[in-house]
Amino acid sequence: MLGCIRLSLACGGSVSFVIVYDCEFLTGEASPSRFWCGPQDPDPLCVQIGAVRLDLSAPYDVSEPVGWFVTPQDRDGNVTAIDPMLTRLCGITQATIDTQGVPLIDALGALGDFAQGNLLLSWGKDELLCFAPSLFVQGLTSPIPAPQFRNAAHLLVAAGEDVETVNGLRSNTICAYFGLKSTGRAHDARADAAGVATALSHLLQTGRLRPEHITGLAPN
Repeated sequence: MLGCIRLSLACGGSVSFVIVYDCEFLTGEASPSRFWCGPQDPDPLCVQIGAVRLDLSAPYDVSEPVGWFVTPQDRDGNVTAIDPMLTRLCGITQATIDTQGVPLIDALGALGDFAQGNLLLSWGKDELLCFAPSLFVQGLTSPIPAPQFRNAAHLLVAAGEDVETVNGLRSNTICAYFGLKSTGRAHDARADAAGVATALSHLLQTGRLRPEHITGLAPN
């Protein structure tokens, strides 16, 4: 019953759009090279979510991005400080979080409302790499069910790109790969979500991708 309430795609309903989202999470100097396991590395907790709507009818418009900054809270209940590395990479400062940050559960709730039960696509598996550890350390349950999240990288394979090429692309490089103009800075969740959606829109417009490729990612 929950699936039919939340996932209109799985229940045969008409689907007019899907959501493309992206998120940024805590990092420190060289943390990725240590898989966030160094003695001074922060947990990879969510600090920003960005999202756009991608229409599934021509001309396959992409909406203006929306987004939320998230206050990162660690497993001891403390707010985690923003490392200068994150500021250099994403432009997110401690002041950004202090003045605009909201609790993770509120940001995910807003994302769920924005999606209206439709698919949430990210470049990769941001729900596992970002949302899952953030929810785990706070002992929270996601307000968005797992089947609603899907990996947009599958769609490039459906459009004819080889797996090796797709593996080398990132949310902030996909527009350049297709010769498309991206807006905003790299590693801003709103701009990266818009970039992936712009690339998918291009593939839909050129006929390399069909709406059913996207809706086909929904659970049966």
